[in-house]
Amino acid sequence: MSTTYQIPATTHLGEVSLKISNLDRSIQFYTDVVGLKLLTRQDHIATMTADGKNVLLRLEEVSNSITLPERSHAGLYHFAILLPDRKSLGLAVRNLVASGIDIGQGDHLVSEAFYISDPDLNGIEIYADRPRDTWKRDADNNYVMASDPVDVQSLFDLSASETWDGLPAGTVIGHVHFHVRSLEEARSFYSGILGFDVVGNFANMSALFVSAGGYHHHLGLNIWAGVNAPINPANATGINYFTIVYAHNHEVEQAVERLRESGVEVRPDGDAWYAADPQNIGIRLIAEA
Repeated sequence: MSTTYQIPATTHLGEVSLKISNLDRSIQFYTDVVGLKLLTRQDHIATMTADGKNVLLRLEEVSNSITLPERSHAGLYHFAILLPDRKSLGLAVRNLVASGIDIGQGDHLVSEAFYISDPDLNGIEIYADRPRDTWKRDADNNYVMASDPVDVQSLFDLSASETWDGLPAGTVIGHVHFHVRSLEEARSFYSGILGFDVVGNFANMSALFVSAGGYHHHLGLNIWAGVNAPINPANATGINYFTIVYAHNHEVEQAVERLRESGVEVRPDGDAWYAADPQNIGIRLIAEA
């Protein structure tokens, strides 16, 4: 297998699927607190959208489910909802505050972000990017990032005259961040096989960020749950799969071939292909509609 493969720069992320314990409760949370809209519901599965057309989140109720303590297993740290601008972020934060939920925050220099958890302890980041021409890299070509306090008041001031009506069209899944068993194993899989570029080798934080097309990160990978952290049982709430969206079918086929050449099982289902990473986190590969 070629070792020089680089994932196409136009690649981005799509739909995230979560396993949850109570569908009614999760629909209400993601509608009222997060600001998504219900798109479809059938039996134990619902899909959520921002624009009324594209699925951003799929919720699957798991019978006899268990919710494990945070940072105890390999799996989801958070999935990140990217808003189109600061005004939209200000409105979303106003709604989060009104809901009374616990909120974390961080000015990461490349972005401004807020953090919450859903009723099953699935982590969620809601953020807006700063202009790409303001992002800086260090001498090792890693993006310079921080966790400074966000200027919340300026976000409130920017959105003061606007009315909250849920997350706007243009909202997308910006990135996903996982607890992994080994950073070396994760790097070999996501960079070595799938071809994501390393854009943040943060050894001091026990974390690795990778992306396509120079983005600050499409995947965050950390060992904060411990090296060789146990894999989630099948009935545990958490990540089911995330979606990698390629521009063209031949790019999907190339990724599938690389996975198979590396001994990873890949199966087709409709227009998508499904695989799993070393943590048994599902990966859905599709071409742009």
